[in-house]
Amino acid sequence: MQTRLPESVLATDTGRRADTILRTCVHCGFCNASCPTYRILGDELDGPRGRIYQIKQMLEGQPIGSSTQLHLDRCLNCRNCETTCPSGVRYGELLDLGRDLVEKRVPRGIGVRLVRRAMRAAFPHPARFRFLLRLGGLLRPFLWGRWRRAIPVSRRAPQAQARTPGRRTMIALAGCVQAVVEPGTNAAAARVFDELGIDLIEASGAGCCGSLSHHFAAEDEAREFARRNIDAWWPLLEQGAEYLVMTASGCGLHVREYDRLLREDPDYADKARVVSERTRDIAAVLADENLSGLSVPRRGRVAFHPPCTLQHGQQMHGLVEGILSRAGYELLPVTDSHLCCGSAGTYSLLHPRIAARLRADKLENLQQARPEVIATANIGCQMHLQTGTDIPVRHWIELITP
Repeated sequence: MQTRLPESVLATDTGRRADTILRTCVHCGFCNASCPTYRILGDELDGPRGRIYQIKQMLEGQPIGSSTQLHLDRCLNCRNCETTCPSGVRYGELLDLGRDLVEKRVPRGIGVRLVRRAMRAAFPHPARFRFLLRLGGLLRPFLWGRWRRAIPVSRRAPQAQARTPGRRTMIALAGCVQAVVEPGTNAAAARVFDELGIDLIEASGAGCCGSLSHHFAAEDEAREFARRNIDAWWPLLEQGAEYLVMTASGCGLHVREYDRLLREDPDYADKARVVSERTRDIAAVLADENLSGLSVPRRGRVAFHPPCTLQHGQQMHGLVEGILSRAGYELLPVTDSHLCCGSAGTYSLLHPRIAARLRADKLENLQQARPEVIATANIGCQMHLQTGTDIPVRHWIELITP
């Protein structure tokens, strides 16, 4: 794609990166076929090609307004288009740059600002989020159906795994929402790793990965989350911890991009690069281990939903399915498994109509072969899908936990 970015823009790191990405795009339109919002809305401006063009116009100095902001906001950032693109366009990075620029140039209404600020103030902080869920729990008896399921239950976190001298050590991210709603996920992972002779521990002081702040274009806040986590993990990495193991694929994708987030920070750039290199999704770690000795409690028919952050963001295909199959589960075929479920972090709260349509389509395909359980690899997808079905939706690691 030809660009005419002003010299003042090209003189910045952001401008140079954006220009490189824009020139990679050949405007072929293959991406639109796999874009969830384009499939639903049928608007060129709500597809990757249209959004790329809007970002290009903005960087070239053309006027923008709330319409551009809306079309960029409506992107799920599922990165399905990156998987589809024959030219290797780094759409996710370009979208982040575009959203940051729009946030600085186009003011939002006070109501929207308050909602987004409230989400940033609550979700990344487990104590606050747990308190809010307890308040919501008081309303649950008076609700029904999907409204009752929409309020997740705050669960008590199991006792943390202790280190054993002489054993291999890896680090798990406790996170924020998962730590409150599904703390059993990390506990299940720790039991699996224990059977493999590995201590999976959570670093004191680490918390939210910062992805919510990043996707809300609150970059300074996102960097602070990243620095705090790096400070908490660094002593353990220096003591020989092998990997940072991510049980939530969304967090894993974001932490793997800490090097990009902190590339201009002289105090953290090198550490961020090491952290990104040492970060692994739990499936990638277990795929390299001998799992034949695991005592899987039960087996059954499973429909697996691979989150977009796993299959498109991290480009991991088939690892979870392979692990579950080797454990004795029957993996059921799922039509259009590459499409987004509509969760996308806070997207299901900010764009409920689109998210509900995507969830309905996804659940129709997941339930077609009548599974006993639906498995996934990300807390956001797990919560979103569970609000639309009575079939249990669980993190896949729980299915192979002794």
